[in-house]
Amino acid sequence: MERAFGSDNAFSTLRGLIRRTRPAERCELCSADLFGEHEHLIEPGTRRLMCTCEACSILFSNTGTKYKRVPRRVLYLPEFRLPDEKWNSLRVPIAMAFFFRSTRDNRTVAMYPSPAGATESLLPLDAWTEIEDDNPVLRQMAPDVEALLVNRIGHTRNGSPPEYFILPIDKCYELVGVIRGNWKGLSGGSEVWQKIGEFFQRVKDRSQEARSEIHA
Repeated sequence: MERAFGSDNAFSTLRGLIRRTRPAERCELCSADLFGEHEHLIEPGTRRLMCTCEACSILFSNTGTKYKRVPRRVLYLPEFRLPDEKWNSLRVPIAMAFFFRSTRDNRTVAMYPSPAGATESLLPLDAWTEIEDDNPVLRQMAPDVEALLVNRIGHTRNGSPPEYFILPIDKCYELVGVIRGNWKGLSGGSEVWQKIGEFFQRVKDRSQEARSEIHA
């Protein structure tokens, strides 16, 4: 069972990230001008992302508020354990997905990008629990605002190693925007795959490797 989120608020907030040029943005709380990469808040109840300045985002750094500040850390997990059989048990229809703990739903949510937007896939709880047992670092992810991003596209196509990251949830929706904004025809076209590759290179360039904290 799947739900499409092609027009959800999270994607609407980030759709400007895929444009070559865009008008100046403003903080959605105080209307201050925003330049380049800026802070985001998320409303867990609706999964709505809000563009904010740093000063406003600091007000929501503590838990127990309506909004949560999206963190900025990016961890690259070169020793992540996810053999093919366990990946297949998650029943994600493509070789790319992100997973986060939703306080609204009180469960781990699996979503994958598509030309229609972000689509939610029903995640078998027992399979995810086993993956957490093999990779305790997953239990350190902040609910609602951090996600495990899995990229197994290269592994599926040419046998290259899969890539695993813990990163801010807004980056996951940025990837959704890259795919939706550049997809052409049935196969996507060469440009979208180039853009996807550039996205993951940017993520890897700003990441820190996490090795010793992955396994118990």
